[in-house]
Amino acid sequence: MSRLDSFIRRMTSQKILLEYLVDKVNLVEGPVLELGLGNGRTYDHLREIYPDKEIFVFDFAMNCHPSCAPDADHMILGDIRDTLAFCAPRVRAQASFAHIDIGSADPTNDLAIVNWLAPLIDERMAVGGFVLTALELDLPNFELLEKPEGIHPGRYHIYRKFAEA
Repeated sequence: MSRLDSFIRRMTSQKILLEYLVDKVNLVEGPVLELGLGNGRTYDHLREIYPDKEIFVFDFAMNCHPSCAPDADHMILGDIRDTLAFCAPRVRAQASFAHIDIGSADPTNDLAIVNWLAPLIDERMAVGGFVLTALELDLPNFELLEKPEGIHPGRYHIYRKFAEA
């Protein structure tokens, strides 16, 4: 499969899953967390499908198109390992949804990411909240949910928090 075909399949899966979760996420109080702004396309889509939720974006830098840029109150710049750990006073509530798009093509780097990310996600998520990520996370207080038909196995994971740590 070409890299273009792989990218199209990944983006199609991402859009299907983001929209699949909207009604479920809207039943849970709390903001949305977007980990990894990139070029801002997913953040822009999140603004459309969650018009009544605050969306906080975490990334090392802001390199997106100006029309996809969060305002200064909702863009949290820096190493996500640090900013996610200490964002509670700014975010003010546990999250109803977290979309995580910070993996890499390097399995060793991804293993390091999931090691520090899982406990931070557990702290930041509300009971009943959802996590959508391509990374396989070890989240003891979460259940792994089935994906809608047509999403390739292993491409994305949906987790739902069922209990506090």
